[in-house]
Amino acid sequence: MSGAIVSFSTMAVAGRAVSFELDTFELMLYRSLVGIAVVVAVAGFAGKLGSIRARRMGLHLVRNVFHFSGQNLWFFAITAIPLAQVFALEFTSPVWVALFAPLVLGERLTRTRLIAALLGFAGILIVARPGVVSIGPGQVAAALAALGFAGSALFTRRLTRTENVVSILFWLTVIQIFLGLFCAGIDAEIAWPSAMSWPWLVLIGVAGLSAHYCLTTALSLAPASVVMPMDFLRLPVIALVGWIIYSEPLDPWILAGGAVILGANWLNVRPRSVTNR
Repeated sequence: MSGAIVSFSTMAVAGRAVSFELDTFELMLYRSLVGIAVVVAVAGFAGKLGSIRARRMGLHLVRNVFHFSGQNLWFFAITAIPLAQVFALEFTSPVWVALFAPLVLGERLTRTRLIAALLGFAGILIVARPGVVSIGPGQVAAALAALGFAGSALFTRRLTRTENVVSILFWLTVIQIFLGLFCAGIDAEIAWPSAMSWPWLVLIGVAGLSAHYCLTTALSLAPASVVMPMDFLRLPVIALVGWIIYSEPLDPWILAGGAVILGANWLNVRPRSVTNR
């Protein structure tokens, strides 16, 4: 989890560093190019290239449209609002997963999950404070990014029923190269990164993959009820990063709202009784 926290925070800083030169579609295009190189290299070294299969491509496409949309909105949000606010709103993603799991995965919507969703929404209100603080495109983008990540997580769960992780990561990078190329090229102009931007783009690609690898590994080693509360450390860590690097104020409302959202996540993942209320 320490690796995941460092990786997510690094990706946010690197994303801001290249945002002045590249738009989010271009950023995603080059991130995916770096990602495919890393996935193929690591899979080849581990002897796993043979496990890549071109199956369930429709599901791969749906999953990656959700992820591509969420990631683009996330990269936009980190340039528009404080980093801590982006991360706090992103934490609502597991709550949306629980809420929409019955529709996508056929899971039962329990009373506990419904309460968790309501708590998550309350946390959003505390973070955004509508009526007190004006809500701009950055807040909307961060909230929608959480929905995009939730959709990606739900369809990833469906894919893992029949597909292996290497195949999922391979098609993630390949499909998003084409999505990035299409969206970035709509205006018939795709910016080529400068020499100063390439190290940041490599860092984004590697950090993105390492973050999800570390999080997945943590969940395989410890219960979700232990892992998810640790993930909340991302919020105070990124708040300190924003304060030190960008002079962003340490807003207690963001931390308070994030704590409520954390509580909603913990309620959703905590060990349940046999009756599964």
